[in-house]
Amino acid sequence: MNKQFINFNGDIVPADQQILTVANRGFRYGDGLFESMRWMKGELKFAELHSERIRKGFKLLKMDSWSHVDSWFIRERIEELVRRNKTGPDARIRLTAYRDGEGLYSPCSNKMGFILEASQLKESSYTLNDKGLMIDVYDELTKPINVLSNLKTCNSLVYVLAGIFKNKNSLDEVIILNNNGFLCESMSSNAFIVYDRKLYTPALNEGCIAGVMRQVIIKLAKENGLELVEAQINPDILNEADEVFLTNAAKGIQWVMGYNNKRYFNEVSRFLQEKLNSLR
Repeated sequence: MNKQFINFNGDIVPADQQILTVANRGFRYGDGLFESMRWMKGELKFAELHSERIRKGFKLLKMDSWSHVDSWFIRERIEELVRRNKTGPDARIRLTAYRDGEGLYSPCSNKMGFILEASQLKESSYTLNDKGLMIDVYDELTKPINVLSNLKTCNSLVYVLAGIFKNKNSLDEVIILNNNGFLCESMSSNAFIVYDRKLYTPALNEGCIAGVMRQVIIKLAKENGLELVEAQINPDILNEADEVFLTNAAKGIQWVMGYNNKRYFNEVSRFLQEKLNSLR
C-alpha cells in the first residue's frame, strides 16, 4: 500500500505523523466542524454546494477567514492530496476544521486550522446498495434543535452513541430523533420516506444536517415530477411507508429494506440514483 499523506494547514505531511497537541480546541472542546465529500472521475462533486456549506459553518462558529474557503481553495488542495496519495480518479474526502487558538472556553484567537484527508474508492459512480439496509430508531439520546443543528460539528456524541446502539443490535443504520421526538436523520445520512405517492424528508428546522446530497436529491425529485414535502415527521410513519432511503455526499443514495417487521421497496430510490449519476 502506498504511503498516505494528509494536508495539515497547507502542508503535505505523512498521515501517521503526530500533528496535534493536547491543547487543540477540536480535541478539548469539539470546537470545529467537518465536511465529507466525493472526488469522482477526477473532480470534486458539488464543489460549490460544499464550499457554501463550509463557509456558512465557519461564519456561524465565528472563525476568521471563513470567506477564503471557496470552491477553488478546496479543489486545489484536494487535487494536490489525491495526486500525492495516488488514489486515482475516485476518492472519499474529509475536511476537518478547528479553531486554532489557545485559551479555555474563551479562545485567545479565532484563527482557523484544518486537516484534509483523502482515501481511495473503487467505484466511479454512485452505486445503489444491492442489499437493503436494516434499521431501527435510536431514542436513548435525542438531537437538540438549535442554530448549530444543521452543521456537521466536531461534537458528535449523539452519533457515536447511536453507532454503539447500531453495533450492539447488529443493524446497518439507525434513525435519530430530535428533542421533540420527531424524525431527524440517520446516524450518517439524511432520511427520505416515500408514503402515499409523496416523498417526505425532515425539514431543516427539525434539526437535521443540511446535507449537500439532501439538497441535490430534493432538486432532482422536483425536476422529475415527484411531490416532495419537507416536514415534521412522526416516527410511526416507518410502519406505513412504501420506501425509506438515506443520502450522503460519499455514497449518494442507500435504500432501506426493513424496519422491525416492515419491508420496503426501492423503486423511487433506484430512479433517483440513476438521475443522480446522469448529472454532469
